[in-house]
Amino acid sequence: MEQRSTACPLDCPDLCGLTVTVEGERLVRVDGDRRGPLTEGFVCGKVRKIADHVYGEHRVRAPKLRVGPKGSGQWREVTWDEALGLVVDRLATIRARSGGEAILPYHYDGSNGWITGYGLARRFFRRLGASNLATTFCAAAATRATHGLYGVMPGVALEDFAHAKLIVLWGVNPSATGIHLVPVIERAREAGAKLVVVDPRRTPLARRADLHLALRPGTDLPVALAVIHALFTRGHADRAFLAEHAVDVDELARRASAWTLEAAAHEAGVDPALLDQFVELYAASSPAVIRAGWGMERNRNGGSAIAAVLAVPAVAGKFGVRGGGYTMSNGDARWGVSPEPGIGEPAPATRTVNMSQLSTALRTLRDPRIECLFVYNCNPAATAPDQRALIEELRREDLFVVVHEQVMTDTCELADVVLPATTFLEHRELRRGYGTMRLFDSPPVIAPVGEARTNTELFAALLERMGLVRDGDAMTDDAVVSKILAGAPEGASLRTQLAEHAVASPAHGPRPVPFVDVFPGTPDRKIHLVPEALDREAAEQVPGGGLYSYRPDPRTDEFPLALISPSLATQISSTFGQLRTAPAELELSRADAAARGISTGDPVRVWNQHGEVHCLAKVSTDLREGVCLLPKGLWRKHAHNGYTANALIPPAVADLGGQATYNDARVQVAKR
Repeated sequence: MEQRSTACPLDCPDLCGLTVTVEGERLVRVDGDRRGPLTEGFVCGKVRKIADHVYGEHRVRAPKLRVGPKGSGQWREVTWDEALGLVVDRLATIRARSGGEAILPYHYDGSNGWITGYGLARRFFRRLGASNLATTFCAAAATRATHGLYGVMPGVALEDFAHAKLIVLWGVNPSATGIHLVPVIERAREAGAKLVVVDPRRTPLARRADLHLALRPGTDLPVALAVIHALFTRGHADRAFLAEHAVDVDELARRASAWTLEAAAHEAGVDPALLDQFVELYAASSPAVIRAGWGMERNRNGGSAIAAVLAVPAVAGKFGVRGGGYTMSNGDARWGVSPEPGIGEPAPATRTVNMSQLSTALRTLRDPRIECLFVYNCNPAATAPDQRALIEELRREDLFVVVHEQVMTDTCELADVVLPATTFLEHRELRRGYGTMRLFDSPPVIAPVGEARTNTELFAALLERMGLVRDGDAMTDDAVVSKILAGAPEGASLRTQLAEHAVASPAHGPRPVPFVDVFPGTPDRKIHLVPEALDREAAEQVPGGGLYSYRPDPRTDEFPLALISPSLATQISSTFGQLRTAPAELELSRADAAARGISTGDPVRVWNQHGEVHCLAKVSTDLREGVCLLPKGLWRKHAHNGYTANALIPPAVADLGGQATYNDARVQVAKR
């Protein structure tokens, strides 16, 4: 037995350091280490059981070529040489006939770092002249809003929530998506802090909260604006802070004045007294911190909602003390480095395809049409909106689909070529946290399973075979890391920290206090409460409107229920879905279930104009009336008819960033 150190890059804000026990080169056990104060020696159940993923029956162990109809499950295992030969031949033919834009790389890098998410993969497709991909499943609207208001500026460190006297969890459920914040919150509460949860369902922390605001999905915007309006009109706005650190103050106040607490409460379906209680509690508490999650960006108003929520601590002047302000993504810590030198090729001026509208792109794009979809770090058949239409497109015989993947996903089943990929335990990764402000250089700790290859190895081979290698190119993980760190302002410090500890902190440290140690990354170092660029962008999606313009609930008499699809505690989106054996369950409130004569365990049909899902029902006491829940990340095998919540998701986008609007699905439900 031997213990080795690495880190978990999976899509979670915690970025845990790991102690991995191996026997020979085989994984035996995974534990958390103590190189960062957040992990504190424990890891989530997902990672603790990762050996089932690494060595399970679904693992892709050798390259496969399809020999039957798409989706038939008929494959022939081949050598890497044969598989790469076929891929290169088809890519070269498509490029020569239709141009590089007929090739679309499709990836989502939430569980990847600067090596496997950027590096040689980005270089290959840029030099190929392929279409660009806008990665909009998550954080697209939030990033536009955050950067528009504050520029690149980290928020409150997660470990500093222990200092807060009020913690607001707005559209986030750490019990499922970042468990290491939970004990920090509990320590703060033991010291007297109050907890407010804003979520349409009663999450584990909402059950223990001092105040739970169960808003209708998509109504976070009017509620946040009403809070801002109340802060201004009740004398709770910090005028001195705003005068020194913000612009557009009067314009924000004007736009927020459209919403009183009573009007917002009516729209959100909550008691106005609860909003009044929240305003007074927030105004009176210091330090007060808002943990803003990505749940509230997943609708038509998502960008404006994020902007409004993040404007609240500015209006109330909650910054400048440890534990005060907000936390969105601390990936905005100022590292002074970028993955671009490791890519080594500027982005081409080719067309950009929104990943959230893949079904539409495959069906409608011309000049050229998409002839090859090259999927890595992603499982679009289980995660992209408009699932039914997308699967029809993936079944096309004239669409060449290549998938580089660890296990046989739903997307692999519709591919022409499947290439075995390594897990994070089998390759090196350079990864920064987006909750904890730390950077890990994590080595491989076990041998690759079967013939699995890293992203670097795959795309190095493709670059070489297609004659796209240039003198001075970084062609290995070591060389990519050296390029990233060389010459960057903080490169020398990071190299020293990584060499000594395999973990590093940014120059401002892992726990900067906003408006003391760090300030907005805007050109004038001020908060822009109504940024002109965001106003123009929102106006394109909201005719006659702009930033903070509210679009009402899209429910109809035909489709009256709001479907939400939050994360499962056992998965990272669809990752680890092959290990789930429980069938899909649609959760309904008691009132909505009773109105339809539905009981727990009944087979039900949930449908709208985009598709339908056949699954089982679960009557829940945690959902408000008018809301139903079908988790994201389910695979097609989990539903009786082979479709998941994504078959019900509209292909429309939010007001900022081209963000997918998963929570705008409106559905009807009946017993089957």
